Amino acid sequence: MRHVEVVAGVIRDARGRILLARRTEGRDLAGLWEFPGGKREPGESAEAALVRELHEELGIDVEPGDPLIAVPQAYPDKRLTLDVREIRAWRGTARGREGQALMWVPLDKLARYSMPPADRPVVAALQQPDAYLVTPMPGADDAAWLDALSSALAGGIRRVQLRAPGLDAARWRRLVEQAVARCRAVGAQVLVNGDASLAGEFGIGLHLRASQLAGATRDALPRDVALAASCHTADELQLAEALACDFVVLGTVRPSASHPGGATLGWGGFAALREGVSLPLYAIGGLTPADLPAARRAGAQGVAAITGLWPAR
Repeated sequence: MRHVEVVAGVIRDARGRILLARRTEGRDLAGLWEFPGGKREPGESAEAALVRELHEELGIDVEPGDPLIAVPQAYPDKRLTLDVREIRAWRGTARGREGQALMWVPLDKLARYSMPPADRPVVAALQQPDAYLVTPMPGADDAAWLDALSSALAGGIRRVQLRAPGLDAARWRRLVEQAVARCRAVGAQVLVNGDASLAGEFGIGLHLRASQLAGATRDALPRDVALAASCHTADELQLAEALACDFVVLGTVRPSASHPGGATLGWGGFAALREGVSLPLYAIGGLTPADLPAARRAGAQGVAAITGLWPAR
């Protein structure tokens, strides 16, 4: 199957809105909205391709900035990598020089636009947290565990999975109640691992274990809250996508303290699984915030971790 390399840019106007272009009739996925760009020619750098494509398509001169995310995606007739860059500066007036409609869209409205599968994870990378904290088992001191959570939140964590397998149910409910209050106080999203009744009671998100995916139905899950899942295989990813999960954690990328001897994907294996779905993905397994650039190059919106994101005490 042929491999196509595509570059695209995140172009913002003075109001912070982001430019989308609509695919014209006669092209694959006609009518869908995408981040502007085009194919990279053989021997051409990503930056040079982006400058050329945006001039040809929009009539603007751009200065490419930092890489945002590179999304590998499999289509029926090709394998594609969408390399998305921030645009540091641009000059001119953007016009659809190839007959394509353009739209300036506020950041929080991007998800309303129908997009090709490779473009959807780009929206998540722009809108959602790049770190997903998974809480460790509480020790004997609940106050110390809650204080560590508060420290993580103070350090910028804005998405948290509350997880404590095997903990006494009454004790865990008390901890969840207090943890939810601390997360909400700073505007952090919070999900609970595996327990739909707790998610419903506190009005928080639900994070499904991989073992729960096969028997899950959307009608039986809490509504109007975030739904996430842990996945390790292509089949599990397909189940998560069928459930319309908001995001998924995929691993294990590297050995970790919680899975010291298990099989690992590596970044190549992660990217290969990424190709089969358009879900936002977090990479997990022996990772820290320093791994974010590698995660983004493999198509992840960020990293999930226990040890790597939990404050040392």
